Amino acid sequence: MRNNEDTDGFDGEASNTSMISGANSPYQPTTEPVHSRNVFRGIRCDMEYLKSHFGILKVVEVVLALFSFICIETIMMCSPCAGVYLFEFVSCSAFVVTGVLLFIFSLNLHTKVPHVNWSLTDLINTATSTLFFFLASVVLAALNHKSGAEIAAVIFGFLVTGVYSLNTYLAVRGWRLGDSRDGPLQTSEYMRARTASRGEVESRPELQ
Repeated sequence: MRNNEDTDGFDGEASNTSMISGANSPYQPTTEPVHSRNVFRGIRCDMEYLKSHFGILKVVEVVLALFSFICIETIMMCSPCAGVYLFEFVSCSAFVVTGVLLFIFSLNLHTKVPHVNWSLTDLINTATSTLFFFLASVVLAALNHKSGAEIAAVIFGFLVTGVYSLNTYLAVRGWRLGDSRDGPLQTSEYMRARTASRGEVESRPELQ
């Protein structure tokens, strides 16, 4: 009997010791749920944006910039080549940057990064493209050799300059008036994404 009582007492002490050591252990099991984030959730083709003024203008800009780049690439010989090289760089850069922005806006990818001021980003792109396309078209018109490819490039250059100018005007007007109906960036999904992001930061003080 003595041995059984000693054994029971030893087991109780061992159990208490285990509980105490477990309580003091820094590696505690947690019941906090782990929320997996699906980055691709909500990605869809926004037909409303593509049918809006900004979406149509963006598509036209990409197409005209591509045609301008194709025309200037067909020129095999030039002397001097400064106008050709400038127009080539401007048309290629505008096609790539505007195409990327069109892809982002048409799939609502901008809502995944709400901390970026996308309206200002788009405005800077359209204004810069307007200025440089105008300069490149003027230089190419002055230094061209009257070849068919150069004349076509100049025509497309001035056309896309006009489209970029209209886009810039509408973007500036919408930005000044704070009109969220025409702007592709101040959509309800964009505002919900910003609100959710701010709420997450406030609920996790260690991120502040």
